[in-house]
Amino acid sequence: MSKFGALVMGPAGAGKTTFCNALIQHLRLNKRSCFYVNLDPAAEDFSYEPDLDIKDLISLEDVMEELGLGPNGGLIYCFEHLLQNLDFLTSALEPLSEEYLIILDLPGQIELYTHIPVVPTLVKHLTRFGSLNVSLCAAYLLESTFVIDRAKFFAGTLSAMSAMIMLEIPHVNILSKMDLVKGSVPKRQLKRFLDPDTSLLDDESTANLARSSKTVDPADTASVMGGASFSKLNKAVAHLIDDFSMVSFLQLDVQDEDSVGGVLSYIDDAIQYHEAQEPREPNDEIADYGDDEMMG
Repeated sequence: MSKFGALVMGPAGAGKTTFCNALIQHLRLNKRSCFYVNLDPAAEDFSYEPDLDIKDLISLEDVMEELGLGPNGGLIYCFEHLLQNLDFLTSALEPLSEEYLIILDLPGQIELYTHIPVVPTLVKHLTRFGSLNVSLCAAYLLESTFVIDRAKFFAGTLSAMSAMIMLEIPHVNILSKMDLVKGSVPKRQLKRFLDPDTSLLDDESTANLARSSKTVDPADTASVMGGASFSKLNKAVAHLIDDFSMVSFLQLDVQDEDSVGGVLSYIDDAIQYHEAQEPREPNDEIADYGDDEMMG
């Protein structure tokens, strides 16, 4: 039996859980089944209670208290413990039919999938090596306010590309919190960030060159971050991203139902969700309508 899922990830503060909540709400409004899995052992407040919560297996707070680890080391320990107890996931996901969209909400520590093979190992279990055979798509969120600081934007884009290479599954990259930049960044300018290339750094390079011609204090943080060496580093990162030509972004405003639906349609296409669904008969639509009338 086919299964379908979305792995929601990205740096801390990118709006991953908020996106999961918007996705669940959209799916429910459209009468689609979903199964929400929280894989953040530090998460506490939920708009929608998870159907499966890693904290029922292990929590970051307990690990930090009992083992004396910090937040980063504690998160890694939690995921290593999860990998040793994969039946916790398998037993819950095994009964799900192809009608469900499994939403897996990951923590914001990007090292888990870019630097160490913890999440890649989990993905292999879900998709290929385990019994679940989930058709999985990664949804990588990057906060849209990063476009204001282009060096930060390219650093975030590089982390997204790293995740794409490490996980080896279909990938949808998303600029989240678009409502925060509306009105402050022109639409034409925003479109340039959807397909990143080195030309985005040309304006900043000109400004940095003008600054580098002046006498500056080498101990000044602002001068270091705006100097010629920093500019060359950003150019090198941008060229690397451009050479791979893998990363492009969708725009997301979770307050806009059409925006959420648009992102979901890309995820559905990536995992070929609709191709596995049974055709609905006209009587099914009438029955759904009748149920709604009775509930009203």
